[in-house]
Amino acid sequence: MPPSTNRLPGASPLTGVGADVADGADSKNFVTAFARGLLVMTAFSGQNRPMTLSEVARIVELPRATVRRCLLTLQALNYVESDDRYFSLSPQVLMLARAYLSSSVLPRVAQPFVERVSESTGESCSVSILNGADVIYIARSSRRRMASLHRDVGTHLPAFCTSMGRILLAALLPKEFDKFLATAKLERHTPRTVTDPGALREIITAVAHDGFCEVNQEFEMDLLSIAIPVRNTTGTIVASMNVSTNAGRTTRKHLRGPILSAIREAAADMRPLLIT
Repeated sequence: MPPSTNRLPGASPLTGVGADVADGADSKNFVTAFARGLLVMTAFSGQNRPMTLSEVARIVELPRATVRRCLLTLQALNYVESDDRYFSLSPQVLMLARAYLSSSVLPRVAQPFVERVSESTGESCSVSILNGADVIYIARSSRRRMASLHRDVGTHLPAFCTSMGRILLAALLPKEFDKFLATAKLERHTPRTVTDPGALREIITAVAHDGFCEVNQEFEMDLLSIAIPVRNTTGTIVASMNVSTNAGRTTRKHLRGPILSAIREAAADMRPLLIT
């Protein structure tokens, strides 16, 4: 991969809570108990039901006694609710999400532009940032054309097989991408998913050169998407924007024509507003 000057501020493939728990343990400024509490909270991501203590401990790979203390502390702070043996996050957790959305300029700037793109294309539009090996939706249009696209702000998706993720991986420094490739779980989601590290490296190199990324049914069958980088006023890539559509309904010519033009125009209009 050629050297990149578009390093994502604070972004690294290994900056998730779990990695910090392991990597930061030797630092005198690292509060392990706090990190474990955050890790326990993330265990509920993607779960559609309350969980037992044992289930949470298995997900975060921490001792039951440690997880119990974390859960009871979070419960005392009203971030976790308990019903007999089962635990779940409380609505107060939404205050944390709101704190990010209200304090960061990127989601506030992006939202009207994703709505504009969605209105002009008739498709779903999103903006994401890189977090560890995943992308996180920080802005999402209200339009839904596919039943499977029930993904809201805060949704995590694997970076390696999604269009927005590949845009952001292409913005990493070579050594950061090497580290990502050495540690990421390249799981097959559909028969089309590229899981070979060498092939993925070639794809990311091409994305960095082309300035856009098209993904055809690698994460989900019938899902076709195209993404571009979102830059701030200094030219640094701070996010990615995409449009998702049905592979059977949209031609590649239309995807790389009017749809790509719409997101490029939106990203260009956003740039002056993303002041560092």
